[in-house]
Amino acid sequence: MPFLGQPLIQYIVKGLSSIADEMIVTTNQPEAYQFLGLPLFPDTKPGRGALGGLYTALSSASHPLVAVIACDMPFANPGLAAYQARLIESEDVDVAIPQLLTGYEPLHAVYRRETCLPSVEWAIDNNQWKLISWFSKVRVRSLSLEECNPFDPQELAFYNVNTPEELAGAEVLALREK
Repeated sequence: MPFLGQPLIQYIVKGLSSIADEMIVTTNQPEAYQFLGLPLFPDTKPGRGALGGLYTALSSASHPLVAVIACDMPFANPGLAAYQARLIESEDVDVAIPQLLTGYEPLHAVYRRETCLPSVEWAIDNNQWKLISWFSKVRVRSLSLEECNPFDPQELAFYNVNTPEELAGAEVLALREK
């Protein structure tokens, strides 16, 4: 999707690149994302939806902490992701994830690869589909909206675009932020 004159995913990648030691993209259409010049990984456990994508991200990453960000979140917040990574280290937890009124936000979360990967694999092997179905097997650190606010005072980090109207609205917000 075009966003402010460039592909939305490219806009997100640029916004997060300052905090990443490594950036990878999980996609079952790698030819569509060659232009990013990033490593592209198709699902290693196909047909498992978002949980399969999470498994692919964790198994393909080479660093101990993995931030997973959805490609339809134009305001994904690098400061918040860095804070989440620091929480994993300082509090010795496996997942640092915002918990909104609507529930967890697993696609703006940071995961400890070593402990989360086998738990996600367990969920897949046990025919689970929810992105958080394996959380009982790891140490989860929830972040309240209030805890996220210092990094995201306008509460835009979790805004995702699924319709042309949402995309147009996000462009207006992004132009206001500049």
